Amino acid sequence: MAQKKILLTGGLGYIGSHIIASMEDPSLVVIADNCSNCDIEQIDRLKQLVALERHQVYLVDCTDLNAFEVIFKENEIDTVIHLAGLKAVGESVAKPIEYYTNNLNATLNVLTLCDRYHVNRLIFSSSATVYGPQVSPMNESMTLLKTTNPYAETKAISERMIEDYCVVHPEMAATSLRYFNPVGAHPSGIIGEFPKGIPNNLLPYVQQVASGKRPWLNVFGNDYETSDGTPIRDYIHVLDLASAHLCVLKSPQAGYRIYNVGTGVGTSVLGLVHAFEDANQLTIKTKITDRRSGDVAESTADVSKIKKELGWVSHYTIQDICKDAWNFEQKHSK
Repeated sequence: MAQKKILLTGGLGYIGSHIIASMEDPSLVVIADNCSNCDIEQIDRLKQLVALERHQVYLVDCTDLNAFEVIFKENEIDTVIHLAGLKAVGESVAKPIEYYTNNLNATLNVLTLCDRYHVNRLIFSSSATVYGPQVSPMNESMTLLKTTNPYAETKAISERMIEDYCVVHPEMAATSLRYFNPVGAHPSGIIGEFPKGIPNNLLPYVQQVASGKRPWLNVFGNDYETSDGTPIRDYIHVLDLASAHLCVLKSPQAGYRIYNVGTGVGTSVLGLVHAFEDANQLTIKTKITDRRSGDVAESTADVSKIKKELGWVSHYTIQDICKDAWNFEQKHSK
């Protein structure tokens, strides 16, 4: 009998790579990635950390059903961790059709192939942006408000697609993990976030200012109703996020579940900048500019549900995050 495998869509990306690096047995992994937001050299980086072979990686686009289906034909897939998708909030506002086409078709194809090949375990990479402009801390029992950008809407729609699928497939164990703000890098410095072009996320931009790639950091608005006027986010170390996926993997339960994955602690944009400066003994030049379309003032997690039901908690601090991020940037700056 063929060995059952775990499929990671978008598995060479930032989060997928750290999940693989955290697994006890990465030989059980099959990766699907079109490398639209990563590079094929990530395989070689991962091989420095874990036993991963080139044949475990399929260079396919999950929106191409026929090409994607080859993975299910050639492997006994037991679980899908669906990470693949376009993910920049600002870009989604400018390119809504591209985001709806890519992200929703990818989820639809995952569900189609789970149905066709009787795969009954799914973990979906969702986002705290599905909550809309709620009062923080946000909890899973909240009724979702209208989302503030197309990226968030694709996550909310994908969640509903999965929930609806579970209604007619009660054997399916599906979990949506609502990420807050994944940041940092593997402590080895071998893998981390490799943004293509101008970073869309705060910490990679801070890193590039620190390494001299960028002259300053644009702070998008300082007139929010927060302690220093800049938006507050719940920053979670990417390895903590990876451990949450592995925790769900070990605790399958039929039906549909939703969990926040964050720390429960909010840090402002300028607070993160100051933490980075303090942790690494350097200075980051900043410039205040206009607010960014689609941003909310505060987004922090109520993480009591995942702690109570699965026993999962975060372990890394903001200082750990900043040190690991800078270590990674220094090793890969050119």
